[in-house]
Amino acid sequence: MNIDKHTLLNDFPDHHHTIRHLKMNDNHFAKLFDEYHEIASEVHSIEENNQPVADEYLETLKLRRLHLKDLLFDLVVQKEQNI
Repeated sequence: MNIDKHTLLNDFPDHHHTIRHLKMNDNHFAKLFDEYHEIASEVHSIEENNQPVADEYLETLKLRRLHLKDLLFDLVVQKEQNI
């Protein structure tokens, strides 16, 4: 099974400069960014390898990933509006 990876740079290519800037200069953003990618990697691994996990666990991971993605995107937009 070939499943796409959910990375912020893939999902928001028009914002890659801002994402990179925030990752290097904003500790809060960097922490959320790292957490997002850890969860995204775990979800990808579970789905790609068809690992047996409880549906509730996988759904919880996906919801957390989505929440983090929304938070990170809001921070990117705020930064771009202040430039």
